[in-house]
Amino acid sequence: MVAESGSLSRASDRLRLAQPALSRQIRMLEADVGFDLFVRSGRGMQLTDQGEALLSRVSGLMQQLDSAVADARSLSTEPSGRVVLGCIPSVSYVAAGRIAVRVAREFPKVSLRILEGYAGHLIDWLHRGEADIALLYGPAADLHLRVTDIMFEELFLVGPSSGTVLDDPVPTAALGQLNLVLPSRPHGLRMVVEAAAAKAGVSLQVRYEADSFLVLKELVAAGLGCTVLPLSAFFKEQDQRLYKINRIVKPTISRQIVVALPASRTDTRATAAIRSLVLDEIGQMAESGEWQTMPS
Repeated sequence: MVAESGSLSRASDRLRLAQPALSRQIRMLEADVGFDLFVRSGRGMQLTDQGEALLSRVSGLMQQLDSAVADARSLSTEPSGRVVLGCIPSVSYVAAGRIAVRVAREFPKVSLRILEGYAGHLIDWLHRGEADIALLYGPAADLHLRVTDIMFEELFLVGPSSGTVLDDPVPTAALGQLNLVLPSRPHGLRMVVEAAAAKAGVSLQVRYEADSFLVLKELVAAGLGCTVLPLSAFFKEQDQRLYKINRIVKPTISRQIVVALPASRTDTRATAAIRSLVLDEIGQMAESGEWQTMPS
């Protein structure tokens, strides 16, 4: 509370705890851990670097404790409590809204928080207890997580509607001749595309970098280059005439989507329910053709 408010007096008011008692608790904790948690000044209290590190490690533990208490209370009733679902941005774009609508309808006592982040961030949040479930790039066999494969998605070359004329389909080796707009490293999509190019024996000419797939699309529509994206990135597109979308072959490039949970943490009833719902919703989208997938 002190770290959040930046003030001992404000934290004291919100906690309804006398300021001297709160100050004494902080001093006792600092004595226990062996370092200062705060820098104190006339402008308030700010966490030290060591205090920031400690907070980042215990915040997930506190969330887990809150979830465990809520789960114990709900044993005789329907699932309830808070569930944090992490998604890579392109997956969030396709599925997050639909998942949230179903959670509200089917599990009204579950409070769902959806976080967007790149795969590296999501994995870190899972390990630290700040996320309960994550939809991210696979394979994830070496990440010490419980992983369920969901799908493989084909990736396509996306260019502006007017400009470079390419044969369809486009050989992977031809990517080396284009000005590309791609995410920065170590974004999962960038790594997938670079690995495919390396197998084809070509180097990529990355003219612009953008870590938002929405920005990638805007740069392509503006004629600044071509990018590589799954068709799901155009799931809500109002006007696909802005783009020319070509298949990539020799070889086909794909990405794998998985659902991951922490290996060392028991799922609450709410987490298990949301995991099942997520798998069901994405499965329905794939079966209907709304989300185009490849054979695994």
